Amino acid sequence: MSHTTLTSLFAYKAWANTELFSLLATLGEAQAAELHSCLRTLNHIHVVDRLFQAHLGGPACPYSATNTPDTPTLAALREAVAACDAWYQDHIASLSNADLAESIAFTFTDGDRGRMSREEILLHVITHGGYHRGNVGQILKSLGMAPPRDLYTKFLHQSEPARRQG
Repeated sequence: MSHTTLTSLFAYKAWANTELFSLLATLGEAQAAELHSCLRTLNHIHVVDRLFQAHLGGPACPYSATNTPDTPTLAALREAVAACDAWYQDHIASLSNADLAESIAFTFTDGDRGRMSREEILLHVITHGGYHRGNVGQILKSLGMAPPRDLYTKFLHQSEPARRQG
């Protein structure tokens, strides 16, 4: 995969997260239980992002499981996710093709050992987050709300309007 594609995918991830957090901020007290479910799912994404960030050589990760016992507030999680998204974008910009191919050994939170290339880890982070943002979208649909259109095509055409021209 090219650096251009990875850069675009992680910009898309940050955009999709921003869109989703903005919509969640509109939920009221009547939707507190559903918001909590959404936050649990988004926190899981964030914790997994942080675990793999540490595997990639980023800051040490304070988590020993794929979610935390306590649920962060929407504001705190939004800020933490934005910082992590920025780290991934900066990290990708620093990588060479040889770096992307580098194999990294690590231990999963359940104690199983794993080995993936940097590129595979980065693709896992993208696909894992997209899968679970879809779960949050289903919760929003159950409330009669249209979730953000978390589509790579929408992101590309919104961020590069010239793509819409002949």
